[in-house]
Amino acid sequence: MALNNPYQQYQQQSVMTASPGELLVMLYNGCIRFIKQAIECINGKDLEGAHKAIIRAQDIILEFMTTLDMKYEVSHNLMALYDYLHRRLVEANTRKDVAALEEVLGFVTELRDTWAEAVKITRKQIYKKE
Repeated sequence: MALNNPYQQYQQQSVMTASPGELLVMLYNGCIRFIKQAIECINGKDLEGAHKAIIRAQDIILEFMTTLDMKYEVSHNLMALYDYLHRRLVEANTRKDVAALEEVLGFVTELRDTWAEAVKITRKQIYKKE
């Protein structure tokens, strides 16, 4: 598939060269973007747009759930949290509930910020070794 748009080319290259931690942060950013988009759509009475945005956020949460390595205890804790977030997104979609979306947004933003900091620390440690 040829990408003519320079922005699309940049995005594609960013994904292809990102570390696993950076990819995780990108997914969190996407989830945040879709939740915010859903909130805007609900406030603007665009229920179909809200539905589509929430489904995309749900898909990202499901991806997080399916990629957890369950041999680690932290994965069990994350699974419980992701399961809760997914259920809240389903409820938000059913009821078009902005408060539920804002709750999930808070959790996802905090998780993103934590992973972004971990990526930053890891990157510093790698460059110190070189």
